[in-house]
Amino acid sequence: MGVEPATKAPRQSKRDWSQIAGTVLFVLLVGSVIFAAVRLNYAPSASDNPDTRLKSEYVLMIIQCVLGIGLLFLPGLLQKRFSIRLPQPLAIAFFAFLFCAIYLGEVRGFYFRIPFWDTILHAFSGAMLGALGLSLVALLNDTKRVAMHLTPFFVSFFGFCFALAAGTVWEIYEFTGDTFFGTNMQKFMTDSGELLVGRAALSDTMKDLIIDGLAALAVVTVGYFEIRRQFAADRLPEILDADNFRLSDDEEARA
Repeated sequence: MGVEPATKAPRQSKRDWSQIAGTVLFVLLVGSVIFAAVRLNYAPSASDNPDTRLKSEYVLMIIQCVLGIGLLFLPGLLQKRFSIRLPQPLAIAFFAFLFCAIYLGEVRGFYFRIPFWDTILHAFSGAMLGALGLSLVALLNDTKRVAMHLTPFFVSFFGFCFALAAGTVWEIYEFTGDTFFGTNMQKFMTDSGELLVGRAALSDTMKDLIIDGLAALAVVTVGYFEIRRQFAADRLPEILDADNFRLSDDEEARA
């Protein structure tokens, strides 16, 4: 009686959805830069038609897309230089934010078409950055290179401050763009070009920072109670597990 040859179990390929998302977004942003550069040559500097895109708007589109392209390489840089790997859900959330903020918001005009689109994105980014801040401290708490063991309160406090600091850096970027390129990212003037003064000129910036802070506060508060619940067992929860960020020996050798 013959023996049937053993069949190999089919190999299950685990797709890296974050890499796929990053590649798709890269193609969209590069295409948007080319589109904006072409349209810039034909766009008017001023127009009475509110539906007409001006040169300054295409300049802003190019700046945002180039910045987005640079940020796409941030997860890979962290992995190569510091052996820190973002968990796939957090990396996908990062790429989703760039897609919504730059491609949908700036290129497709969602900031003007969808009410409160800017507010929604600031809430999303504040929550995401708060989670990232918690995760970074979890990595430092668990590494042998740094003799640091923070309490759940200070882990959460760092996550909150990290999100606010990142939001402040973004507002500095908007202020710099408005100063040197004549854009209106901080909404310091009306659509008709009238300059705002006093609280009216600060309202957009302060609203963005407050939304960042409230979203980050909500995330770090949940993180605080979860970390405190696990702290008695002397371990951090799986969602903040430093092993999710650290490369394996084989991956580090390839990097």
